[in-house]
Amino acid sequence: MRYGRDDSAGPREGLHATLLCHPDGRIREAALDRAERWPELVAIRCADWAPAVRDRARQVLGALLRTHPERAARTLTPLVLRLSAREQGGWALARLEEVLRDDEPVLAALRADTDLPTRRYAARLTLESGRFDARALARLAATDPDPVTARLWADAATRLMATDGPDDEAVDLLLGARSPMVRATGVTALRGAGRTEEAVRHLADRSGLVRACARWLVGQGGGDPFPHYRELVTDPGRVTAYAVAGFAECARRSDGPRLHALLTHPDGRVRAAAVAGLRLLDDNTDITALTALLEDPWPAVVREASLSLLPFSGRLDADRLIARLAADRPRHLRRAAFRLLRARRGITELRACVAMVADDDPRLRATARATVRGWKWQLSLHTDDTDRPELAELLRRSAGLFDAYEMGVRRSRLGLTR
Repeated sequence: MRYGRDDSAGPREGLHATLLCHPDGRIREAALDRAERWPELVAIRCADWAPAVRDRARQVLGALLRTHPERAARTLTPLVLRLSAREQGGWALARLEEVLRDDEPVLAALRADTDLPTRRYAARLTLESGRFDARALARLAATDPDPVTARLWADAATRLMATDGPDDEAVDLLLGARSPMVRATGVTALRGAGRTEEAVRHLADRSGLVRACARWLVGQGGGDPFPHYRELVTDPGRVTAYAVAGFAECARRSDGPRLHALLTHPDGRVRAAAVAGLRLLDDNTDITALTALLEDPWPAVVREASLSLLPFSGRLDADRLIARLAADRPRHLRRAAFRLLRARRGITELRACVAMVADDDPRLRATARATVRGWKWQLSLHTDDTDRPELAELLRRSAGLFDAYEMGVRRSRLGLTR
């Protein structure tokens, strides 16, 4: 179909939807007379810039909402939410709200919609209706996979408990949620429920936010969280990575020896947490011990050790790090060595990147190639501890990254005539 043709005889049925998008407002308005089959396009026309088109579309949409409210609401809510940002988009959203506020089954379906703005909108409408008690809201908070919506449910549950009194089952539901934000809300709700002493159980939660709330609540009850952490990290049978993280979050540098003792713990997660904790305490100056951990079989330990060694990368043996870039070395060892070599900057970084331009790891390969392509070759000749023959060899090994012109420019700047 061409928009410029004469449609006075009436559009063919298969082209009717196209006419609703016609640039001529008179044709769009006429096409709305038989537009019930395309409610999405009708909703769009409700925000049309032409008043005549807009008014006619609103009549059609209003009729659809009266005759098929459930189907229209399920179909149109995601689109109408986005159209509401337009200058004339608020009308359809207001009409939709009138339908949804009195239809709990449809709201329930929208609360489980895969479209996040839709489920959040349905959650807000549900909360405004005041249909659910604290226990039901806590259950929704604990099971909703969307963190934003879960936070809405959790906050509403705590507000309701603040006015209507605590509900132990609701608090337990919040504490058992998957979302860290919801669990943190549950921990703070323990105070209002008169269960402050239970905060100790959450000091070693897997979320730093929950651990911080638990420490606050222990302090509100007149206690000190640090002795609890100290007891956890010194008990081989109870220490966990999250207990070590919590210990480091409230420890002092003088407590570093307790973390050093965990560098040889049999659980790799605990070793990794101990390395990260020492870095948090700014007690990561034992270069010999950290370098030894670069050979740890647990990838998380190697990653944390390499991060702790970054400020001291210039004091490490570059040749040994280069050797760890070999293709037969495990990926986590190559990543750690590459991270440390890049931190040295200069020619050492270039050597490492050229060695990794064909690596099997996509992340390492992409970083190496981007670095080599953006390298200032001529500057390296004058500022780095290298010479023209070495740069020529490195350029030759990375030739696949450049076309003939780019290679010629780089060779010329290095003074390589052939």
